[in-house]
Amino acid sequence: MDTSALLADAFGRIRDAVHAVVDGLDSDELATRLDEGANSIAWLVWHLTRIQDDHVAGVAGTEQVWTADGWADRFGLPFPARATGYGHTARDVASVRVDSPDLLTGYLDAVHERTLAFVRGLGEADLDRVVDTSWTPAVTLGVRLISVVSDDLQHVGQAALVRGVVRR
Repeated sequence: MDTSALLADAFGRIRDAVHAVVDGLDSDELATRLDEGANSIAWLVWHLTRIQDDHVAGVAGTEQVWTADGWADRFGLPFPARATGYGHTARDVASVRVDSPDLLTGYLDAVHERTLAFVRGLGEADLDRVVDTSWTPAVTLGVRLISVVSDDLQHVGQAALVRGVVRR
């Protein structure tokens, strides 16, 4: 398997897992928090998608889908357009509400397509390109993409746990 196919598979697994987690849930279930300091399914899915959008756009040198395709307006959240959920308070988490899972999966699917378009053009040598020098050692494209995959899979797993509690 080549590099681009491997990355496309990894990002595809995130997309499939998110669809499975939110499928059939209503707005109240999506907003459920196991306690007042916990994250909701809606917030987790929004956040993991924002991180993927932000990080992939950053390394691809493109505008984020969130702003370029009007998703920020469709969600209507009370945050600046650049917000990804990093550093959010419990109150911020509670303010992420959606009417249906379709808004979440629509945004995710749009980001997924942009991500696939980027990773399908990558070769093995591209992964060594330094994309962030603010860390020691500097972050390469390969490390950044694996970081996004890891973060997204952890958050979709958390959302699956919440769904299991909500639906039992």
